[in-house]
This record gives sequence, C-alpha cells and structure tokens, in this order.
Amino acid sequence: MNEVKYALDTFYFLVSGALVMWMAAGFAMLEAGLVRSKNTTEILTKNIALFAIACTMFLLFGYSIMYSSAAGGWLPNFGALLGSEHSVDAVNAGNADHALYSDFFFQVVFVATAMSIVSGAVAERMKLNAFLIFCVLLTGFIYPVEGYWKWGGGFLHELGFQDFAGSAIVHMAGAAAALAGIILLGARKGKYDAKGSAKGIPGANLPMATLGTFILWLGWFGFNGGSQLLISDVENANAVSRIFVNTNASAAGGVIAVFLYTRIVYKKADLTLILNGALAGLVAITAEPLTPTPLVATIIGAAGGVIASLSVTMLDKLQLDDPVGAISVHGAAGIFGVLVVPLTNHGESVSFITQLLGLVVIFSWVFASSFAVWYLLKKLMGIRVSDEEEYVGLDKVDCGLEAYPEFARISSTNGN
Repeated sequence: MNEVKYALDTFYFLVSGALVMWMAAGFAMLEAGLVRSKNTTEILTKNIALFAIACTMFLLFGYSIMYSSAAGGWLPNFGALLGSEHSVDAVNAGNADHALYSDFFFQVVFVATAMSIVSGAVAERMKLNAFLIFCVLLTGFIYPVEGYWKWGGGFLHELGFQDFAGSAIVHMAGAAAALAGIILLGARKGKYDAKGSAKGIPGANLPMATLGTFILWLGWFGFNGGSQLLISDVENANAVSRIFVNTNASAAGGVIAVFLYTRIVYKKADLTLILNGALAGLVAITAEPLTPTPLVATIIGAAGGVIASLSVTMLDKLQLDDPVGAISVHGAAGIFGVLVVPLTNHGESVSFITQLLGLVVIFSWVFASSFAVWYLLKKLMGIRVSDEEEYVGLDKVDCGLEAYPEFARISSTNGN
C-alpha cells in the first residue's frame, strides 16, 4: 500500500507540474495577443527561450540554492555550489526529503512562471539579449534565495509566514523584477502625451489573449492543487478538491467584479481588464486556496481583480508602462492575497505583521537585486532598442521573421 500511495502521489505531482508547464503557453498567448503585431514573433521567442533557460539554470544552481542549506537562516548554503553538489542527483543524495525528481519538476515550472511575468511587462522595447541574460540571473540565483526563505526552510518559514502556492514568492517576486526593469527601461514611444496622460495602444489579437487567459486558468489548478503535494488519502484528496473549487471561484469573482467595474467606470466592458481580472483573482487566492469557503474565495478574487484594475490606472499616472498589466495582476493582487491569509486561517497562528514582513523582505530583495542587474546591463550593453528599431518592430530587429507577413504586405499595399 505504501508503494501504491507513493506512486499515486508522484503521478499527481507530475501531472500538476505538467499543468503548470502548460501555463507557459498561456503566458505566450496572452502576451502575444496584447502586444502589437510587429512584436509578436519576438515575444513568442522570449517566452520559449526563458522557459528553457529557467529549466536549465534551476537544474544547475537554483534547486541547490533553494533546498540544500541549513534551515532557519537568511542565506542558503552557497558553499554547495563550490563543490559538486549543484545537480539534482547530488542534492538527492544529501537531502532526500526535497530532492525527488517529481519535486524538482514541480519547482522548476514555478520559477519559469515568475520569469514569464517579467516578459510581458518589458515588452515592445527591450533588447532580447539583455532580457535573456537577466533571465539567467533571476532564475538561477535571485528567485532561489527568496524561495529558500519560505519553501527551503529559511527564516520566513521559521517566523510562520504563509504563502501556500506563491502569491508573493512567485507572483509578487516576478512583478518586483519587472517593476525594476520598466523603471530603467522607460515607456514605449507614444504611450504618454506631453501632459503625461496615457494613450491606449491596443493589442493585435484579443482572441489569442483570451485563449491565453483560459490556458492560464486551467494551469492554475496544477499550480494551486499540486501545492497540496499529496492526494493519496481522504484528507488530502478532499483538500485538493476544495483547492480546485476555491481557485475556480476566485477567478470567476475576478471576472465578474472587473466586468462590473469597467461598465461603471468606463461605460464599456473592457476585455483586456476583464482578462486581467481573472488572472488577478487567481493570483490573490494562491496565497491560501484551502481555508476560505468558496464564497469567501469568490470575494477574494473579486477584490483582487478590482485592486489590479486600480493599480493599472495608478501605474499609468506614474508613467510606468506595462503593456500587459503584469505588475498590477501579479504584484498588487499578490500583495493583497498574502495580506488576507490571516482572515481565513482561524485555526492557525498566522500574523498580519509576519505576512507584511514577508512581503517587504521578498519585494525588497527581488526589486533591489533585479534593479542592480538591470542597471549593470544598461551600462554594459544597453537594455532598450533604438527609436527606429522600436518603430519598425522587434520581430524584424531581433528575429527577422514577422508573425503576420500577409497582413503586413496588405497594410503596406493599402498605404497603412
């Protein structure tokens, strides 16, 4: 029976990881739909390249940093990287509790998700090579350090900080890295007028963006459900079922709330904000998808969706250009999700102060280290394409291949 339970739990863990991996397709479709057609091929290239880099860097360095260290501290055991203990096999020999291959696979798709958040925020004006170099450092070193603080048994874990599936550790961290990038990168040409008012730059393919949102919604069942880790007994099977229901309810709440919000504020149903409302609801419930009732989960998702929409407006007022709303969805909603955990964890000692401390520490580390990396890249090689290259589009500049060549020819023929 123990072998059967082990096999069932491992199979569930792997399938959950595969669902999270499928979220990479969701991010690719969402971002490709929300950027202009002249930048579609480049954003798709970024998404598949970042996934491959994240998987490789986490294999070589990240997993060891996150899990092969003494518990309860600020710093992981970087000494393991100086020897031979930087592979999954080596970590498996030294720390069997964490180094099952299924665990590595599940964790590696999480780090890829964090990096995907950055991709959309810096879209349409960042150099591809600079982005991919940053990807190496975020996935191999920056993310694993803050991941260790909670999931690797570090000091946040010892303090009682709660973040079930990563509203802060994955989503807010990705948003913090993205925020550092766009501050140094600057806005797209034409995004803000002389008075600082934001101009709409419509995405090229809203059906594709909607498909991406549904793919992410589906993948999130693996993201949150898989984080329960086990399913082979009655208690865990019931917990997974509840997590699925609450995850779905929160996304639905985000959609409904943002639909109503846009109808009231803009007198129109803004699809791009509604799509982000679904994602914000999913991000908000990720910090604790088990303990709320389904109705409370719906309310959490609704609040997360509206908070993300308000954050989009605030960032535009600050002239911080985020083409897909990634910082608002994953950052603002992620912060909210972590802070409401004490309201639903009545049976556990979850402190609001501890939750706030965790947010401050994770944000500060990721933002500061990312800012330093982006700044260094800006000085050494530049992180932004030229005005002419931005006008032409990054498909031609970085990839030499257009996503919609027939459309481009027809537009040129018509003089548009």
